[in-house]
Formats: sequence, structure tokens, C-alpha cells
Amino acid sequence: MGEISNSTETEAVAASAMQQEEAGAGEEAESQPLYRIERPVYDEAFISSQLLNRKDNSTTLGQRLAQQLRCSSKRAKAAALTFLPILTWLPSYPVKQYLFSDVVSGLSTGVVQLPQGLAYAMLAAVPPVYGLYSSFYPVLLYTFFGTSRHISVGTFAVISLMIGAVAVREAPDSMFYVLPANGSNVSAVLDVEARDARRVQVAVVLTTLVGIIQLALGLLRFGFVAIYLTEPLVRGFTTAAAVHVVVSQLKYLLGVKTQRFSGPLSAIYSVTAVLSHIASTNVPTVIMGLVCIVFLYAVKDLNERFKKKLPIPIPGEIIVVIVSTGVSYGLSLSEVYKVEVVGKIPTGLLPPAAPEFSLLPSLVTDSFAVAIVGFSMGISLAKTFALKHGYSVDGNQELIALGLCNFISSFFQTFAITCSMSRSLVQESTGGKTQIAGLLASLMVLLVVVAIGFVFRPLPQTALAAIIMVNLLGMFKQFADIPALWRTSKIELAIWLVAFVASVLLGLDYGLLVAISFAILSVIYRTQSPKSAILGHVPGTGLYCDVDEYEEAAEYEGIKIFYSNASVYFVNSDLYVSALKQKTGVDPEALQAARKTQKKVMEKAKSTKNPSLKLCGTDKQQEVSHEVLSYEAAAEAHRNGQLGESGGGRSHSEEAVFLEPAVSAVHSIILDWTPCSFIDSVGAKAIKQVIKEYRAVDVQVVLAGCSRSLLCELDTLQFFSGVVSTSMVFPTIHDAVLRCLRSNPRTATAPTDEAARREPALSTEGSSGDLTRKADVGAPSAEP
Repeated sequence: MGEISNSTETEAVAASAMQQEEAGAGEEAESQPLYRIERPVYDEAFISSQLLNRKDNSTTLGQRLAQQLRCSSKRAKAAALTFLPILTWLPSYPVKQYLFSDVVSGLSTGVVQLPQGLAYAMLAAVPPVYGLYSSFYPVLLYTFFGTSRHISVGTFAVISLMIGAVAVREAPDSMFYVLPANGSNVSAVLDVEARDARRVQVAVVLTTLVGIIQLALGLLRFGFVAIYLTEPLVRGFTTAAAVHVVVSQLKYLLGVKTQRFSGPLSAIYSVTAVLSHIASTNVPTVIMGLVCIVFLYAVKDLNERFKKKLPIPIPGEIIVVIVSTGVSYGLSLSEVYKVEVVGKIPTGLLPPAAPEFSLLPSLVTDSFAVAIVGFSMGISLAKTFALKHGYSVDGNQELIALGLCNFISSFFQTFAITCSMSRSLVQESTGGKTQIAGLLASLMVLLVVVAIGFVFRPLPQTALAAIIMVNLLGMFKQFADIPALWRTSKIELAIWLVAFVASVLLGLDYGLLVAISFAILSVIYRTQSPKSAILGHVPGTGLYCDVDEYEEAAEYEGIKIFYSNASVYFVNSDLYVSALKQKTGVDPEALQAARKTQKKVMEKAKSTKNPSLKLCGTDKQQEVSHEVLSYEAAAEAHRNGQLGESGGGRSHSEEAVFLEPAVSAVHSIILDWTPCSFIDSVGAKAIKQVIKEYRAVDVQVVLAGCSRSLLCELDTLQFFSGVVSTSMVFPTIHDAVLRCLRSNPRTATAPTDEAARREPALSTEGSSGDLTRKADVGAPSAEP
């Protein structure tokens, strides 16, 4: 590999920026900064032995464990502030600057939270009052444990629908048909109260388990799990959830009574059931529902158009609730026109009660899905607001906060919650500064539950269905992702479509599982299909680029620089080796076979002592045939002075044998491992075997651009043993190129490209063995 000089190393990095006045124009311009380094060519053997020294980290495991478990007042205070973020901002709460804004924001959010709580309870397949409970307890708890200042936690359409699917599956209508006690010939009647009570139990137990999972993940610092739900996956999944929500609300909008379905193809079954009962549509219900939809859409459009001029958004949802309740009560829609209404709403809060833990085994899978989806939606929105307003949120603490909200609240008969995008936007846009706004919103809900809940008994269910549908308009706008992803990333488009189609057809639980599996497979596909290229040097720079993509990039004669933008491990190690042989055009097995064939023919010629036997080898790169004479024939030709004329003609008695070339025109292969972030034992063995194979055919393989962490992994895997040493590893491609050129002086010429020949060539004069690298952005060169 060559010996590095021990002469004094000089390094100088100069940066200059000067202003020049252009002739006749008087304009000033800054020249480009200059980057100059003059140093010997480094390899890893030199770097690790003379240039870099590792710090002494001689602490034992016991010392590190004692350091982590040591308790002090400072650490206790930090732990308390982390667990209760409210302690970091409440003592210094600026009342004069923030209180009025938080009050206005809290009242505005509460006005929206009240009707959404009633509506989303229908999605969760529980009575509406439980939506109010879920809009009070979790919001109150999040004020103390949450790190986001702007998100509004509580009921959310997607989570409510996932809970409703589980509740319907575990407590279907068919379980609660009973025969009347006073008539044997009368058909069975659905016991609605018993069914609803059972579904509440299922929702509560599911919420308890969701809280436990989120709390455990937060304590174990697993806040990173949300990264596996990539944005296209989440957007495709939520769009599919919006389709499920709209389908589930069709029967309330039309006033028809159908069974609620769950599981695969539930959306298709629900649409079929509604269409089969379309003849029994309740006309007053449809009219009221359509009027509510048109009004809410108009209000949302006005709020969007004039959001900068309106002090607070127009509360369309609460207006619909109040007006529709008044119309229903005044016209007796329930009694006269058979319009379905909310019905009984108990006054006051329920006492705490333990969940029915016997239901836990059948809800484990569903609880994981709800926990992950709820957290991913919450943390994504929290990070968005934090970035906008210049503060940070802690993913692990958010998991703990949501886990405590769900776990503790479940003992008060709530169902699982997360943050709502629509309410969060209201809370932020109306000037909310802290979670005091959320606290005031929850107190508004408490006021309704304790004092005036009975007022909403005549509220038509079609009005709640209209509120749900209009609030989903933002999710349906996500269909615009399809053309955008088509232009930017086909793989992410595939993830979006798979998440959407699978969730619509298979249900949200199985659909989410399929979407996550497909997303992981897409990562494996990308690692198994990396981009590989042969790099060439760009004259006048220190850059190496793809020779097939850039005209300026030119290869050095006899050197192949192989690049692959993936790590080398068990999944793609064979593919990496195959791409290496294909791109470089050097197959060591073929060269070995050619050498064996040539050796056999030479031995045959020597044994037969046939001086007229001529062996012809074809150089594929130069398309020239060369004759290889036997030893006797060569000696005879030399004596007769005819060696230089042996190719001039061939008599009919001469026998010619054509052979494949046994020597490669490539003497060095450089593996650019700059993109490689890790390697495993399978990958290390594969690369080591390749180095051995190429070494056997006189082709040296060296590595360039390895990170320090990758070098540590290679050292741990005992990669540097046998034919592989640290002197074969170089910090940059240019270091490797200079060493390969020096070790093969017959090819120490400039790049083969005509434009690259203007670059100063490597000089091999002198015998000191010193090899110095001079690099300048203007004109990099290498001289001894």
C-alpha cells in the first residue's frame, strides 16, 4: 500500500472574503472562500496509531449504575418538573398578558367541545353523556401532565370510531334480543339499555388498557414508536377513517334503522344495509340534517375566509345544537315525526368504579392500535404548534400524560381520547397561550353535565351526524396528497394507498396492521434496491460523482470507485456483492477460470513441444487480439529475430487457440462507504470474502469514507485480520485514489476523460516513498 512519510505535517486552512469593484460597473462582489490542505495521504493504520487517541472512559458498570441511581435534591426537582410540567410555567404565569387570551380561547374551545363530545359518543357506540364525561376528566388531567400549550385533548372521530368498532364486535345487537314477558307470539325486542351498558363496559376496559400501554411506553422512554407511523400512512389511514365515519352516520342522517357492522368489509355492509332501507327514510330527519350540513359548511367557510378579521370563530356547532334542540322541542319532532333524539342525559357525575377486567384478554390487540394511533396524532399536532410558537414538547412525557388521562379517567366511565385537530386550531387561533384555556373548556363541559344536561334531551341525532360529517371535510382534503406524492415519491404514494384501501376494506384495526407491515416492507425494499454507481473525479475539485450521470466526472485508468447508498447487512450483502461485480466489470471467478484454462493450454503446448501452437487472448476493452507463444516458440522466434513479426501471418500448419483474458485491466477497486451507517457479521464476511477473491486475481480492494462508529463495528467483528488490515481503509476517496495510483505507477496518469487530462498528474519520481496530498477547491492535485 505504500509507506507514508514521517516528515513534518503541515496543515493550513485559510478562509478569505474580499470585496472587488467590477470595472465600469462599480459593483462589489465577494470571492469564494478558499480551502487548502497539504498533508500526507492518511490510512486508518496511521490515523489510529498516530493521529487520534481515544479518551479514557474507564468507568465500571457499577459506577455508571450508581451514577444513574444517585439521588439529590437537584435531580428530584428535575424529575418533579418533568413529571408535572405545569410547575414549570404556572408559578411564573403572566396574568396580565395571558389570562384574558386564555379565557376567550377556553370559552371558544368549550363551545366547540360540547357538541363534539355528544356527537363522537355516537361513533364510540355509547350514550352521548359519556362523550361529555370524556370531554371533562382527561382535559382536566392533561392540564397538569401535558407539555403542549395549545392542543385540545378530548374526543376525536378516528379514535371514537375505533372504540365503537370494538364495542360493537364485543357486544353486538344479536346478544340483546329478548322476548316480551307478556306474549309468546311476539317477536324478540332489542334491550337497548342492556346493550348500551355492555358497550360502555367494553369501551371503559379498552380505555384502561390503552392508558396502561401508553403509560408503560412513556416510562420506558418509547416515545419514538410514533416514527413507525409515517406521515403518508397516517394521512391515508385517517382518510379511510373519515370514510368509515361518514358511512356510519348515513343511517342517522336519513333516519333509517340498520344494524351496525364491524370487522372486514363493514363499510360495504353498512352502505348496503342503508340502501336496502332507503324506502323507509324519515323525511323530516333528512331535511333537518341537510339544513345543518349546509349551515355548518357556510359557517366554516366564513371562518376560514375572515379568520384575520373575526376576533373569535363563529361557533357554528353550538348554534346548530341550540337551534335544532329548540326546533325539536317546539315541534315535538320525536313524538310526531319519529325523529331520533339524544334522549335521557343523566344529571351529575358518576362515582368512580372499577372496570370489568374480565374483558381484558380479548381487547389487547385493539388497545395497542388505539394507543399508538392516539399518541401519533397527539404528538404530531403538538410538535406542529411547538415549532410555530418556539417551544419544545417531550414525546415521552406526552405518552405519560395521555396514559394518565386515559387510565385515571376510565374509572369515571370515559372512553379513550387524544387531541382534536379542529378544537386545537380553535384554541390556538383564538389566542390561547397555555392549558388554562383547556381547563376552562373542561369546566364549561362540567357545567353542562352537572346543571343543564337535561336541556339537550330533544337534540336530534341527525344534527350530531351533520356536525361529525362537516368536521371531517379537512380529512377528505387529504385526497389531494395523491397527485402530490405521484410527483415526488411513488413509494410513499403506495404507502398512502395501501393504508387507505386496507383500512376501508378490512377495518381500521386490520388496516392499520397491514399499513404498518407494508411501510416496513418498503424500507426493506429500499435497502435491497439501493442505487449503485461508478464514481469519477471532477477535474479541478475534490469531488467524485457518478460517471453515468455527469459529463465532467472521469475515471482514473485502472481504478474503479464503487458507490452504493445503503448499509451492508444480511438483507442486501449478496446484492451488494453482485452489484459490485457488475458495475466494475471485474468478475474474479471468471478471471480465475480463464487463468486455469490458459495454464492447461500452456502445459499442453509444452508437453506436445509444438512450436507452431499460438495462443491468442482477446483484450475486450481495446478489442485487440494478442498472440501468446509457448516458451519454445518464443525462444526460437527470438533467436531468429522474428518475435516482433509473429502476428504478421499464420501458415496453414499453425494451430491457434483463443483464450479469455486472464489479467484484468483494473488493478484497484475503491469501495465508497460514506453512506454506510452500520454493518453486521454477514455483511463483514461477504466483504472480506470479496477482498480475498479479488486479491487472488491481483486486484486490490480498499475502503474509503468509513465513519468512526462503522470502524468500531468492523473492529468488533474482527474484520481487520488475515488479508484485511487497517492500512486498506482511507478517510476519503481521494486518499484512496492517490495510494492506489502510487502503488501502481504504470497507471499513474490523469483521468481518462479528455477534460480531466488538464489536471496535474501524480508524479512518481524520487525514491523516498513520501506521498503528499494537496487539495485546493480551485485545483486539487497530488505530488510526492
